[in-house]
Amino acid sequence: MASHRKPRPGGTIGAGLRTPALATAALTSMAVLSQSAEAAPGTDHTKPSLEEVEKKVDDLYRQAESATDKYNAAKERTGKQRGRVDTLRDEVARRTERLNKAREELGSFAAAQYRTGAAAPDTATFLLADSPQDYFDQSQLMNRLTSREKSAVDDYVSEQASTMKKRREAAQSLQTLSDSQTDLQTAKATVQKKLASARELLSQLTTQEKARLAALERKKEQEAARKAAELAKQQAEQQADSSSSSSSGSSGSGSSSGSGSGSTGSGSGGSTTSTSYDTKAAKAIAFARSQIGKPYVWGATGPGSYDCSGLTQAAWKSADVTLPRTTYDQVNAGTTVSLADARPGDLVFFYDDISHVGLYIGNGMMIHAPKPGAYVREESIYYGGESIIHSVVRPG
Repeated sequence: MASHRKPRPGGTIGAGLRTPALATAALTSMAVLSQSAEAAPGTDHTKPSLEEVEKKVDDLYRQAESATDKYNAAKERTGKQRGRVDTLRDEVARRTERLNKAREELGSFAAAQYRTGAAAPDTATFLLADSPQDYFDQSQLMNRLTSREKSAVDDYVSEQASTMKKRREAAQSLQTLSDSQTDLQTAKATVQKKLASARELLSQLTTQEKARLAALERKKEQEAARKAAELAKQQAEQQADSSSSSSSGSSGSGSSSGSGSGSTGSGSGGSTTSTSYDTKAAKAIAFARSQIGKPYVWGATGPGSYDCSGLTQAAWKSADVTLPRTTYDQVNAGTTVSLADARPGDLVFFYDDISHVGLYIGNGMMIHAPKPGAYVREESIYYGGESIIHSVVRPG
């Protein structure tokens, strides 16, 4: 019987194969798509310029540092909340034990009433009630109990209410702890992701590009040093003018001398305060300087490594001054002053989100833990340009 299948078009030799023209076009399209998918962000899907890579890496490091502050805050909350949960659990355990003792005492009264032949012992009825208050509302139990039994009932009701309250507090604290732990994990994952992205971008640079990037960094450092020198000169001139004004004010005559004396007294108090601050600041700076060369590690507070706020916190702690853990809390831990009035020991904050901080040491310079992969170092406060400086705060 003849086959009824339709013949394949174009014969059997080329069946299932594309023509050379179609195959070439398909391969070309795949190559273009592959290159586009692998290309780093840039214009027209081309490889980004070195300047674009530098900016992207800097942005990633800054975002990682911002996430680090969130990590630090969540870690601090978690630690405090865990302590509160443990305390509440201990308290609940103690109150539960006291509640059981009160229940046992009531049970002994119920047993005694039963032995005397009471059909429905009042104390037993009380213990079996869904709500002690409901039972009180429906009977005159308290009028029929002895003073000792009344005391036992009062103890039981009080312990029951207190225990239930503490159990609710413990449950709420446990939930808060769980939320804080979730925040901690999220912040940690964000930091790790940003750092991995930065490392990936840097790993793609050629030897020549890395050399050029180093040259760009040196140029930025030179400009930052120049700006620091300008600030140091401005501050020196301002201090000289202030000293000159103080000298002329103290050399007045007659009534102006009396006024000057009052000013001197006020100035003397201010001088004492200033001297106290300078002494503490000197200790903080000495500590920070002794940490130079130690690595930046996000979330670290020493002694082997630090992140930016961990370093400033440890430095001022050495001077017996307690600072909060995060940059956005440290910025509120003192008096804001102008950059021109910055003194050694002040905290210099950076970026709109206040994600970085350094310890000012004078002459436009600071000691800080810069970023992952870097080490604690002395550097111009203009290391990232003048525009990134947020504020200056004097701890105290």
